[in-house]
Amino acid sequence: MNTRMLSKFTLAAAVTWAAAASADGHLTQDQQRAMDARQAHMSLYAFNLGAVGAMVQDRTPYDAQVAAAAAANIAALASISQDRYWVDGTDSSIEGSRAKPEIWSDMDGYMAKNAAFAEAANNLAAVAGDGLDAMKAAFGPVGQGCGSCHESYRVPNN
Repeated sequence: MNTRMLSKFTLAAAVTWAAAASADGHLTQDQQRAMDARQAHMSLYAFNLGAVGAMVQDRTPYDAQVAAAAAANIAALASISQDRYWVDGTDSSIEGSRAKPEIWSDMDGYMAKNAAFAEAANNLAAVAGDGLDAMKAAFGPVGQGCGSCHESYRVPNN
């Protein structure tokens, strides 16, 4: 096999491999980084919501410092732009992703829900350190915001 033929064969094999890898659910480095970032963001939400939620549900005693810090973290997370998280090809067809394809087909709807959640998170942060009753009242819209988005845009756990 001459060098020219070998080069064409190598190029064809590389293109075939790349297409198969892409079709098989493999992510580019940028796609993986975007998916990792959004999943880390959601994990931080869960961590902080867990602290506040446990107090709201009377599973742990109310602690104004912990509540205020967790609520401030939730509000801070809600203020971070998610524009670069939602890269095409990182939906639930990829192992490890629970993002429904509807996020990409309804990005305006997703962003509207995200904005409503950010407003609720800011309201929670404003009162979380002021007592359990105030925090409970402000926590409802935060929980509703999470649930609404998950219902529309996240594949449930099996």
